[in-house]
Amino acid sequence: MIAAIRGTQDILPGAVERWQFVEATACRVFEQYGYAEIRTPIIEREELFAKGTGETTDIVQKEMYAFTDKDGERITLRPEATPSLVRAFVEHALEQGMAVPKVYTIGPMFRRERPQKGRYRQFHQLDVEVFGVEDPSVDGEVIDVAWTLIRELGITGVELAVNSVGCPDCRPAFSAALVAALGGDVARLCGDCQRRAVTNPLRIFDCKVPADQPVIDALPHTVDYLCDACRAHFDAVLRYLDLFGIPCTVSHRLVRGLDYYTRTTFEVLAGGIGAQSAVLGGGRYDGLVRHLGGPDRVGIGFAAGIERLVLALPDALALPEKRPDVFVAALGDPARESALALLRDLRRAGLNAQIEYEGRSLKSQMKRADRLKAPLVFILGDDEIARGQVTVRRMAASAQESIPRETAVAFVKANR
Repeated sequence: MIAAIRGTQDILPGAVERWQFVEATACRVFEQYGYAEIRTPIIEREELFAKGTGETTDIVQKEMYAFTDKDGERITLRPEATPSLVRAFVEHALEQGMAVPKVYTIGPMFRRERPQKGRYRQFHQLDVEVFGVEDPSVDGEVIDVAWTLIRELGITGVELAVNSVGCPDCRPAFSAALVAALGGDVARLCGDCQRRAVTNPLRIFDCKVPADQPVIDALPHTVDYLCDACRAHFDAVLRYLDLFGIPCTVSHRLVRGLDYYTRTTFEVLAGGIGAQSAVLGGGRYDGLVRHLGGPDRVGIGFAAGIERLVLALPDALALPEKRPDVFVAALGDPARESALALLRDLRRAGLNAQIEYEGRSLKSQMKRADRLKAPLVFILGDDEIARGQVTVRRMAASAQESIPRETAVAFVKANR
């Protein structure tokens, strides 16, 4: 047997319905807020993520699936959606065709990291982005979209954490203060944090190594070093969240793991979904569009892991039961053509109709109908065909009646 690759999974019937619920709910919520769907390729040029996600990030340095194709071009399986959506925004000049470029996407991403509960090497994300709006009200809207999605999914026991990581004007002062506060403690930190202290000090806050936490907890906070413009922006975001009735906690540890974030960052945290408690996270990236060769346009968005959202769904989530509206049973080979024609008519009328393809006995066909939980069974034999009728079996009542063949579709619709 050839097994699935480590860190991937098959989403089987019985589980996929919860995924479909998440995806359908997300599409409904996003479009309610005026976001349009966009679909980008799974493969992109490696430089898109090296420049966009950041050369010093763990994603680029350790986790990307990158290879050289037959033309000698470096190709990457996308590890996240934002750089791809920025590329599409620039390449197709979306701001020319949309009043406000507000987009979302759903699809698989790829990172070679250690698989664990809620974390896979092929995983799936919902992603929302807004381009070209600097006003903090859009930060509030994007967080409101995320909070509404969580509410509509029925997920409870969650917390919203927010922070501001400043901008290129005020971040250097904070980085200098951070390095100064670390002082000789850098040598006590893990190897990754020692590297981060040189390449991107803010990312020390991402560390999950238990022994490093006392040192990190004593470090200065980004919000204490914001410039006047960033402070005013963050205060406005907090006012909008209060206006929308969205409870939040300001977390100085929330810097997110990607280099492009500026000003607002946020995460929604949930328990019981594995080592990673964040089901959703995002923030503002005001310099990324320009950095990737586009116009000087700001941006903000978030991504949500579908695997983690599915884990966080209520265990007692009531999903519509999938069952056929009717099962068609044929008595003998001569009746099969008539049964198949009836099956076609039912399906073309928008009904879920099923049949036993192997021509088994009526008893076997009734067992199959019962296993499928079909409420009605249409039985066709030589007698029914000669009379232009169909025998109807109501499974719950174990009752039978005959109806004209031409009324079969209307009968099922009336008894759904």
